[in-house]
Amino acid sequence: MACILITGANRGIGLAMTRAAVRHGDSVIATVRDAQKATALMLLAEEIGGITIRELDVVDENSVAAFAAATTEAPDLLILNAGVFNVRGGIEDPGHSVEAWRDSLMTNVAGPFLVTRALLPNIERSEGRKIAIVSSIMGSSERAPGNAYPYRSSKAAAVNLARNLAAELKPRGIAVGAYHPGWVRTDMGGDSADISPEESAEGLLSRFDALSMRTTGVFEDYRGDAIPF
Repeated sequence: MACILITGANRGIGLAMTRAAVRHGDSVIATVRDAQKATALMLLAEEIGGITIRELDVVDENSVAAFAAATTEAPDLLILNAGVFNVRGGIEDPGHSVEAWRDSLMTNVAGPFLVTRALLPNIERSEGRKIAIVSSIMGSSERAPGNAYPYRSSKAAAVNLARNLAAELKPRGIAVGAYHPGWVRTDMGGDSADISPEESAEGLLSRFDALSMRTTGVFEDYRGDAIPF
């Protein structure tokens, strides 16, 4: 039985991973920005148990510091899943504003860094010692088609973050990986996406299980296929 901490657990892939992990026998610390709005997560916690819901705003340093100070558990696996996808258009899309860039970079890149740094002492006390950053194939520079600039750039940076964390934390025995969850039928992926949140969640959890010091720094999808960076 592992202790897993998941950010952005209130919907989509985060909610599906929470459900799947508990059904596998693990305990989950599920974080959300506003617990009162996490209706589906609260219902799931009541239904199956094994879930502790806590508030965390990954882009608010005060929230991150308070969360870390109050967290006594030692997560075997930290899943950095909270993310935003705000603009899809090309270079002339007026939605590519400073605010859109700031929101993408802070949530998708700075957020995972701040949470990782704050929880390092807890992770070092665990037996699992794993960190998984949910990135995207849209962060692959080799497969860049243009458009969705803030999201693509932030997810590329998330992979870079994972690679650098893997290098720095390797001497401490902490494995780090970046993962593409697939094109998933969520609010972000849309109804025409390829796979369900449940299929993505099961695949991701399987890949996280396979993460080790031998594979630290990996960038792969939910099926285990390597993604060119």
